[in-house]
Amino acid sequence: MKYYEKMLAMGCFSLQEVTQLTGNTETARTVCKSYLKKGYIERIKRDLYAAISLETGQPVANRFVIASHINDSAIVSHHSAFEYYGYANQVFYEVQVTSESRFQDFGYDGLQYRRIMPQIKDGVANEGSVRVTTPERTVIDCIHLFEKVGGLEELLRCIALIPTLKEDALLACLAEYNNGYLYQKAGCILSQYASALGLTDAFFAECKKHLPKGKSYLYERTPDFAFYEDWQIYAPADFSRLTDKGVSDYDAI
Repeated sequence: MKYYEKMLAMGCFSLQEVTQLTGNTETARTVCKSYLKKGYIERIKRDLYAAISLETGQPVANRFVIASHINDSAIVSHHSAFEYYGYANQVFYEVQVTSESRFQDFGYDGLQYRRIMPQIKDGVANEGSVRVTTPERTVIDCIHLFEKVGGLEELLRCIALIPTLKEDALLACLAEYNNGYLYQKAGCILSQYASALGLTDAFFAECKKHLPKGKSYLYERTPDFAFYEDWQIYAPADFSRLTDKGVSDYDAI
């Protein structure tokens, strides 16, 4: 158990990190093989391991630590970032990970880890052993892909739990995306929560400078859509009704 305590402190670690502990790659492989057999560690995926508590028999690293150690560019993002901050309405069985480096989606300890290709680089916070998108980037990322990362209803519920957002950070993310349709969607959605989030008219005025030409739809049109002239977009006439109607199909992800 020479290296077990250090592994326990790390929680989650790569073969490369074990090599740094032992000073030799072959020794690292031998140690991992031995500790796997004894139940001190578990293999999460190739060359990635979790330390196991001898008291509980469970991994000591949580989903966020594991996601951050998948590779050097892995970041907890989208709905999983909302979960990390405590702003999620539902806990998913999927961990969403933005990563420049490709990795094959995999399952571990009852959770599915899914890669999402990054669209921007800024808006990342280092929280000890966890790399996670900032609340502002999380909001913008989720507005961008809401139909693929939990649905509009869950997004709205998450936003409703956020105490405040920084306007300059939101605008920085939008500027990096440089997508007129995203400005349009973000303006329309966030305007529903402007007072609660502390967003000023100046923020929305800046968003309006970047609107695309022509009218758009927030998603595939439904009978309850209304036209939001300020944003030149068709969207649900009553956003609050979406969050009041109960649990959606996405909540089981």
